[in-house]
Amino acid sequence: MPDIIHLLPDSVANQIAAGEVIQRPASAVKELLENAIDSGADEITLVIKDSGKSLVQVIDNGCGMSETDARMSLERHATSKIKTANDLFAIKTLGFRGEALASIAAIAQVEIKTKRIEDELGTVIVIEGSSVKSQQHCACHNGTSLLVKNLFYNIPARRKFLKGDNTELRHIIEEFQRVVLVNPGIKFSFFNGSRPLFQLGKSNLKQRIVSLLGQAFNTRLLPVEQSSNIVSIKGFIGKPEFARKTRGDQYFFVNGRFIKHAYFNHAVDSAFRELIPSDAFPTYFLYLTIDPKEIDINIHPTKTEINFQNGQVIYAMMSSAVKQGLGKFNVVQSIDFEPEQSIQFSIPGKDQVIKPPFIKVNPDYNPFETPLVKGSDSQGSNRFKPKTEGWEKLYETELSSNPVGKQEIEKVPAGQEKLISNDEDESPSVEIIFQVRNNYIVSAIKSGLMIINQRGAFERIFFEGYMRSFEAGKGMSQQLLYPTTIQFSPGDAAILKSIMQELRILGFDLDEFGENTFIINGVPVDLNNPAINDVLENIIENFKTNQSDLISDKKINLARPLAINMALNLEKKLEREEMISVIDRLFACKVPDVSPDGRPIVRIITLNELDQMMK
Repeated sequence: MPDIIHLLPDSVANQIAAGEVIQRPASAVKELLENAIDSGADEITLVIKDSGKSLVQVIDNGCGMSETDARMSLERHATSKIKTANDLFAIKTLGFRGEALASIAAIAQVEIKTKRIEDELGTVIVIEGSSVKSQQHCACHNGTSLLVKNLFYNIPARRKFLKGDNTELRHIIEEFQRVVLVNPGIKFSFFNGSRPLFQLGKSNLKQRIVSLLGQAFNTRLLPVEQSSNIVSIKGFIGKPEFARKTRGDQYFFVNGRFIKHAYFNHAVDSAFRELIPSDAFPTYFLYLTIDPKEIDINIHPTKTEINFQNGQVIYAMMSSAVKQGLGKFNVVQSIDFEPEQSIQFSIPGKDQVIKPPFIKVNPDYNPFETPLVKGSDSQGSNRFKPKTEGWEKLYETELSSNPVGKQEIEKVPAGQEKLISNDEDESPSVEIIFQVRNNYIVSAIKSGLMIINQRGAFERIFFEGYMRSFEAGKGMSQQLLYPTTIQFSPGDAAILKSIMQELRILGFDLDEFGENTFIINGVPVDLNNPAINDVLENIIENFKTNQSDLISDKKINLARPLAINMALNLEKKLEREEMISVIDRLFACKVPDVSPDGRPIVRIITLNELDQMMK
């Protein structure tokens, strides 16, 4: 039998390696920005076209490269950051593996222009699919300009799996934000074609957050700072009242590198417990500085996951730091240094006589009597006369204000004294129907009792109504008396732009109103949540969590959170006709027994179960 194991050609091996490092245009943006920062640049420009599919260009004023270094940078595992294995435990740069440029060059058309300060001429290299097409001297500015065109041009199978332009742009914005938030001392510019998206000057950390995410963050942030011989933690957390329905504004940075860490995220969440709703997420920008020997960053291709040697200690310190920041805020808000004028009093003089307080009481006052009109008595005095007329209306008012009591004494119609209906079918009895604690609708059926989760029923009704709106291509909208303006983070704004057409079908009347700002002129009919911002944030968060390119999934991901928000405030008292309407609409749905998020709506307690309960 002949040998079957052989070495792959370099071109194939490079494409496989590129698939681990470069997954989409945003991956290329991340690698190029990090290389520019490692070069010592203090001005970096990012230019993209077609959401990075046609062009990604990063220009910096860093140290530049010599002709030999420029050529070597395109080879796999060629790096200036490490020389021995021990250097892996003292990494202070963002890039170190020497894979980024080689991986990008294997799947795109790349042009590098670079020049060192001490050189008179720079170098330009053109490479396509790992093959160098040309290399020559050129006149260019100090630093490096790296241009990536037609990503995945030679791997059409990978290119066709790229998402839509708005989705890819959102991922690029996310990577851009992660880089600029940890480098406030660098000037950044970001252009989408000829349109500037961000132009960020050098600033301090808080100014960078505000200029990137919006002026509203200027008053929402609380400083956090705590240090030990293990780790230094500083940054900002959001005030509890500004907790959002999405996880968008949550950032951890370690030694200048963005990371994702569920364990530390739990530390922050635990510090906010009991201060924010269970379905809300705190905002935080936390920066950790730690000895590189105490962490391992070489465990993931994108270097967003890190192992910590003292994770439990850092967890405790982080939770303590956040609680301390929240505590300082609460103390400042609770202390009022201005004395309350209404409780000021003067100190009595030396010879002043102190009079005890007294209360004047009318011993003849009877609260159950009403005074006659003055002068109606022959004596001319204000006598009192008991009020006895209209006592029946008093009881009617009492019953109407006490719906529970009214239900308890309400008479059952003749012939309906039995709890269980004598009808032969299993449909709910509209004659025997009542509500329990404004949460459940109970009705009699032949085999026992049927209990309906009221809120779940509304969720299912609204959900299927929205799905029918998608099928019809239009939905009902009601105009707001005063239009509402809402601002989102750049990433969330990109999502909202990508689903605006579907939101209009659901009944939202909204338009763009400047950068990352939208104006809401109308909302879906019967929207019960007046906080339109919360509704849209829930839709965005659900869309990010369950995003799919399938049209049906996209519609479901929009209809589900909106239906849940519509039903938020519908745990209320219903009249008999309303309960009957809910049951009729529920059982007209395709799936009446399960809510859109999978919770049961209908439960039947059989006669046998009732008998067992009573034994």
